[in-house]
Amino acid sequence: MDTKKQLYDVVKGFRAAMLVTYGRDGNLSARPMAVAELEPDSDAYFSTSLTSPKIAEIEADPRAMVTFQGGSQFATIFGTVAVVRDRALVERLWSEDWRLWFPKGKDDPTLCLLKLSAERGEYWDTSGLEGVNFMIESVKARISGRSPEKTEAQNAKVRL
Repeated sequence: MDTKKQLYDVVKGFRAAMLVTYGRDGNLSARPMAVAELEPDSDAYFSTSLTSPKIAEIEADPRAMVTFQGGSQFATIFGTVAVVRDRALVERLWSEDWRLWFPKGKDDPTLCLLKLSAERGEYWDTSGLEGVNFMIESVKARISGRSPEKTEAQNAKVRL
């Protein structure tokens, strides 16, 4: 099984995620972010403002984690985040939904992107056919007094 593809298949439909970074005090800080783009290698882009406190956090320590959760699919991607000021990329990824935070639109001088360069991830997927298989295994496990068997389609750690 191609676990890299499975990780991407799990996360590609998410429109929002939680971005977790390290603060200057070493504590973790998490906030919801709209997903601007997810690439097949699980790299991700998010829009933000250059005036946001997370910019200083990222410049001090670029390590980050992004978590995705919905229904019966969950994923975590770890990597490093960089501030991207590429106006052509902002233009390409622009969403009118961002106007709430950037009233001047895509030309807002504070608008930038964050790029998570994915290094590793993990997914949990019990949707669709895998969900049915997991339910069957769960019933069997319950009857036999053991834990259910998991497949790579349901859960795997992935090096990216």
